[in-house]
Amino acid sequence: MSVLDSKVPKGPLKDKWTTYKDKINLVNPANKRNIDVIVVGTGLAGGSAAATLAELGYRVKAFCYQDSPRRAHSIAAQGGINAAKNYQGDGDSTYRLFYDTIKGGDYRSREANVYRLAEVSTNIIDQCVAQGVPFARDYGGLLDNRSFGGVLVSRTFYAKGQTGQQLLLGAYSAMNRQIARGKIEMFNRHEMLDVVKVNGKARGIIARNLVTGEIERHSAHAVVIASGGYGNVYFLSTNAMGSNATAAWKIHKKGAFFANPCYTQIHPTCIPRSGDYQSKLTLMSESLRNDGRIWVPKRMEDVLAIREGKLKPTQLSEDQRDYYLERRYPAFGNLVPRDVASRAAKERCDAGFGVNATGEAVYLDFKSAIERYGLEQAKIQGIQDASKEKITELGEAVVEAKYGNLFQMYEKIVDENPYKTPMMIYPATHYTMGGVWVDYNLMTTVEGLYCIGEANFSDHGANRLGASALMQGLADGYFVLPYTIGDYLSHEIRTGKIPTDTPEFDEAEKEVTERINFFVNNKGSHSVDYFHKRLGKVMWDKCGMSRNTKGLKEAMAEIKEIREEFYKEVNVPGSANEMNPELEKAGRVADFLELGELFAKDALMREESCGGHFREESVEIDGEQKGEAKRNDKDYAFVAAWEYKGEPADAVLHKEQLEFKDIELKQRSYK
Repeated sequence: MSVLDSKVPKGPLKDKWTTYKDKINLVNPANKRNIDVIVVGTGLAGGSAAATLAELGYRVKAFCYQDSPRRAHSIAAQGGINAAKNYQGDGDSTYRLFYDTIKGGDYRSREANVYRLAEVSTNIIDQCVAQGVPFARDYGGLLDNRSFGGVLVSRTFYAKGQTGQQLLLGAYSAMNRQIARGKIEMFNRHEMLDVVKVNGKARGIIARNLVTGEIERHSAHAVVIASGGYGNVYFLSTNAMGSNATAAWKIHKKGAFFANPCYTQIHPTCIPRSGDYQSKLTLMSESLRNDGRIWVPKRMEDVLAIREGKLKPTQLSEDQRDYYLERRYPAFGNLVPRDVASRAAKERCDAGFGVNATGEAVYLDFKSAIERYGLEQAKIQGIQDASKEKITELGEAVVEAKYGNLFQMYEKIVDENPYKTPMMIYPATHYTMGGVWVDYNLMTTVEGLYCIGEANFSDHGANRLGASALMQGLADGYFVLPYTIGDYLSHEIRTGKIPTDTPEFDEAEKEVTERINFFVNNKGSHSVDYFHKRLGKVMWDKCGMSRNTKGLKEAMAEIKEIREEFYKEVNVPGSANEMNPELEKAGRVADFLELGELFAKDALMREESCGGHFREESVEIDGEQKGEAKRNDKDYAFVAAWEYKGEPADAVLHKEQLEFKDIELKQRSYK
């Protein structure tokens, strides 16, 4: 059995990265000109890595399946990016950012990587400001901050609700500078379909030109995978429909270990599912929880009246509303971590208090914020005895300035005005914390093969705190990989150009071609989406937020059955030698069908509740099947609710029996 060596430097956490950089091997500028690096994926991690490596002097080939790096899914990130600048003077520090990230991930992240992430976070903001990223500023012109779930400080830098887009434009402009200089060779509309290993080292990739269908060979001294996460294994997720696991899965099949595949982010603030016809879900930024209050009606008769259209949520008084996060977690209120907010929303909806037609929605209400901001603005503007209408008008203007594009997006999708009627939200699959295993250098278990950003596993444990995805992507690409890859490439300066006319490239291309030909020649009776939807339903029902042994074993068997039927019955129209989106999807879904089974197997092995997932086994109480929460000492105050004798109750597992208590979580903890 292989022994994993994380290569974490010795010494105190705060000194590891500085000491490590002081002693790392380097490549001099003259030698960098003779070294090739392939970067697969051009989101924030891949784009920043490609730009920085080219700026340093390496010859870079960058690949993306989109028509432009500007369309990478990083563009969809809304709320902000964390950095321990302490601009608010509220007690933030590198250590506090490190601690919040470790704690938010249920203590399942690699501490050395996370401390390094917190250290370089401040550099990211300086870099992006220098690139012209239009971060929000306060009245005095200084960069503004807001808070996110799971923290007690304001450290999130933002650009309205378009932070990912603005940061990606910064990385894209840095890439374009290097493309113009000839240091980056850009391959748009190309998809990596395999990695090529020569003598155990990653030496190139096989890619398909998605416009012509041509299969291409590309060689390099090192390969960097920055292809994002695999949330679309659930079919319905907040990811773009094109987001996929193919690059990460192909390198896994060539020897790169996977870690924690069953840890997925269940984001609490998504627009609820409205029907079986949907192909994706829409995320509403977690930043909305700064000012929005989450609630459901206290009384079941009010819930039913709202569902039937006989009652509007605005007609319920404050004492008729259950602000359940504020009630359960007073220290954090609506800004508990994502996993806690998601579990709580699911619990309320499972208990019957969901407010939409499907019973899968809770309210996110801005009435209090609008009133608070309106009163503040009235005072600032010297308006005496402002009317209720004027206060509302002033308050809505402030909310629009902070979240306007998010409110506009919600209204277009739901056809309700969120300034006047509370938003409806429900948890949905979002980010994946699991991914390719990497060491401290961000190298996989295959020599010369690196993995950065969401595609690797290292920084977020069992749950990612809000606004830390952009932080990790840019940290890896701008400030970590450019150092660590040099340690490996310093041994490659005499290697020379890597040839592509070798048996290893021949074999890899043959495998890719045979797979493509199989799909276009297999005249089955069902579309690719037919199988993807079936997989997604199994994953959500049995490998989603609530998991148990029976369901996970069933999931593994069902996924295997779907996969076998897929290879017999999938129908891919068109040919291989043309633009063929169905062919692209077929390869990606084939990979999801393999990854899904590994995902379920990993979940089965973890007899614990952590992150957005809780493990429950069936037990009998008074002749009825009830839930039993699996716990460990890391989940010391995890609460799961079931109905007992008609009343909601919080279950705590004891050795001999289930003892039902009403647990009030203490201020010292939110987990």
